[in-house]
Amino acid sequence: MSNNDTTPQPGSRPLLFEPLVLGNLQADNRIVIAPMCQYSATDGTPGDWHMIHLGSLALSGAGLLIIEATAVEAEGRISPGDLGLYSDENEQGLARVLHAMRAHSPIKIAMQLGHAGRKASSRAPWDGGKQIPLTEAGSWQSFAPSAVPHAPGEDPPTALDAAGLARVRDAFVAAARRAQRLGLDGLEIHAAHGYLLHQFLSPIANKRTDDYGGSLENRMRFPLEVFDAVRAVFPADKPVWVRVSASDWVPGGWDLDGTVAFGLALKARGCAAIHVSSGGVSPQQAIPLGAGYQVPFAERVKAEVGLPTIAVGLITEAAHAEAILADGQADAVSLARAMLYDPRWPWHAAAELGAHVTAPPQYWRSQPREFKDLFTHASFGAR
Repeated sequence: MSNNDTTPQPGSRPLLFEPLVLGNLQADNRIVIAPMCQYSATDGTPGDWHMIHLGSLALSGAGLLIIEATAVEAEGRISPGDLGLYSDENEQGLARVLHAMRAHSPIKIAMQLGHAGRKASSRAPWDGGKQIPLTEAGSWQSFAPSAVPHAPGEDPPTALDAAGLARVRDAFVAAARRAQRLGLDGLEIHAAHGYLLHQFLSPIANKRTDDYGGSLENRMRFPLEVFDAVRAVFPADKPVWVRVSASDWVPGGWDLDGTVAFGLALKARGCAAIHVSSGGVSPQQAIPLGAGYQVPFAERVKAEVGLPTIAVGLITEAAHAEAILADGQADAVSLARAMLYDPRWPWHAAAELGAHVTAPPQYWRSQPREFKDLFTHASFGAR
């Protein structure tokens, strides 16, 4: 954490509550709600849980909400309960949830599109999170760059051939078109946490000997093709960005140098931002957890790639979040579990830092007397 004094000066506004600009998207502040899987959909379609979960987060006062990893094909779900955007039913269910969110909140809403690759067909975390064996009902065959299982004893994935690569790429495109129809404000492509696009990047998971494996250039090829395909069909005036794992935390795995190279290639293709996380591709990872443990990754990506950068990972205190921005380590901070624990985290951060935050008028009377004019109200509606 920085030693900078982040106490707001008279007449100043904390950086955390300055607008976040990603291309033509402008969010009210630089607090991002990270995508968090809920494992609670039915055949990819959200129900009542997503209505109350996302509805609550929409009222948080954050500037941008990224909907959880959303599978572009059924086989790309992490678990049978994963959210998807590959069918009309998925799209209709999401339209219902989005309508309610927009009717009551000005928060900007993006979605993370992804494919689980070899980590597909797994149980929900509260059921152990392990792969569902192919011998059990409800399982399905997973796909990956190479026929290498994620963990010892798991059923190996099927290595994607040329037709499989085309199918997955087309699935990302179809999901992006659905996202356009839903009116989402932006898209994040999931190339982190050991899922399919990260599997292509990492030499731990990618053992191919064709044009999609071996060299760094080859391992980046398919993720870049997916980005290009999504960017080409999503509205040009709306941003598309990528979430990355900056390190596998395993010797010989994907690393920060590769992340910078990948970021520069994405920048050249019109990527709007980089959301910097880490890990997920191997159970051998050794992660030194601590407050803001991934922030140095974001700092280097921001400095060397030059795109707006979102930092994430055990950022739980308002003063720490403000210091990250004040020190130029990132352009925004992303919260996940901290937001679940405290769905009004942005309210409390605004009160602590001396800022204002948007809140629905139904909640204005909850403002503590010592925080005069903490709440503001913006006009909003269908968009």
